[in-house]
Amino acid sequence: MIDIQNVSLWRGNAFLLKNVSWKVNAGEHWAILGLNGSGKTTLLNMINGYLFPSSGEVTVLGQRFGDYDLRELRKSIGWVSSALQERFYMAESAVDIVVSGKSAMIGLLTEPSEEDAAEANKLLDQLGCGSYAKRAYQTLSQGEKQKVLIARALMAKPQLLVLDEPCTGLDLFAREQLLTFIEALGRKPDAPVLLYVTHRTEEILPIFSHTILLKKGHVYEAGKTEAILSEKVLSSFFDEPVQVRKHQKRIWVTLADHRHQAED
Repeated sequence: MIDIQNVSLWRGNAFLLKNVSWKVNAGEHWAILGLNGSGKTTLLNMINGYLFPSSGEVTVLGQRFGDYDLRELRKSIGWVSSALQERFYMAESAVDIVVSGKSAMIGLLTEPSEEDAAEANKLLDQLGCGSYAKRAYQTLSQGEKQKVLIARALMAKPQLLVLDEPCTGLDLFAREQLLTFIEALGRKPDAPVLLYVTHRTEEILPIFSHTILLKKGHVYEAGKTEAILSEKVLSSFFDEPVQVRKHQKRIWVTLADHRHQAED
């Protein structure tokens, strides 16, 4: 699904990515964990074909960059990001925004067909959004907007679905509701390969069998999630001693110093 070999990207004298190698196989769901400035967004832009590597090779969905029309490739990749919200016409209805996902375009140039509108409404219903299908996008809450964007991404039946910090700005209840849907989506036999980008370990659901840690533009560690999200690895990764607690098959991390202060 993704094969990145020894990729670097630099602007001037600054490296945005450095010697990154990463492979995602069919049937795997990956979490991408890193703090702000770690290179997560740069890596996503490269996977989507918006950035080319300065060196190395990138192959996505069997297509090597440089040998394929990346506009066509993007039709097989769903991308959900809070940043995308600002690019939509805010007066458009939720259902029209979902329909636009079929062609991977911002906005509709023609009236959607009855078939496409029906499919869009079906996806909104599955996400619990059917009641506001006709509402203007600008009137929706942050959580509602994220669900609409996920429905939009699924409209094109993507092979790869990138969820770029989808819980940003959500309250506790909206976050857990969205994570419950993502867990159910990932367990479907026909689910796309999921890439979930976050800087919070507690958002890494059990379906994410693999995790890659990004730090200052390079791969710090990658592999099975259970091994990666250990106290030893994460303490080294964050350059701070941390305490790892497992709850409902999810990992919660706190600074070890806080634990000692609480005990005192």
